[in-house]
Amino acid sequence: MIENVWLVHPDEAMCAAFQRRFTGLRGVRVVRGRFEDLEPHDCFVTAGNAFGIMTAGIDAAVVGFFGEELMTRVQHRIMNDYFGEQPIGTAFVLGTGSPKIPFLVHAPTMRVPGNIDGTDKVYCATWAALLAVQAHNATNGHPIETVAFPAMGTGFGGVPFDEAARQMAVAWRNYLDPPHRLDWDFVVERHRAICFDGSRQVVR
Repeated sequence: MIENVWLVHPDEAMCAAFQRRFTGLRGVRVVRGRFEDLEPHDCFVTAGNAFGIMTAGIDAAVVGFFGEELMTRVQHRIMNDYFGEQPIGTAFVLGTGSPKIPFLVHAPTMRVPGNIDGTDKVYCATWAALLAVQAHNATNGHPIETVAFPAMGTGFGGVPFDEAARQMAVAWRNYLDPPHRLDWDFVVERHRAICFDGSRQVVR
């Protein structure tokens, strides 16, 4: 089970959105700063594109930290497991070889760089990352307990800070409180939490 989620961004406004949207959820730490300056933790999630071309945004920072060999390994995994295009809503865990951050999750928020505002792709990528770590922990002798996330979809994706934080918080809340039944009442409740901000529909 994932015990801790770190939410990382250098912008004060994004950190304030994280604080606001994750209020009341356990295991959350908001870190104002850059990925490169994070203290040691188990796993970092990178949010990029479906082809693992990690040359801009948070992806570029990750490659700069771990080395270009990591991007090659991500792309090989995409070619081998997904025939060259990793669908949004999937994620995988990769060892980094670094004792500071031993694992990386690749969880694309977009097929190619472009605006994803008004979609549920931030939720889908965050949810996929959490499930990938959960699956890793079920079969691996080195469990991941602390996962650090950037602000998913806020760069090229154009998702406003508050909406990105909202969708990420919904994913973490759903992870912390899994269902004990699957019926249409549950489906409606889950769908509404993802697609509505209060009474206002924000995902179509």
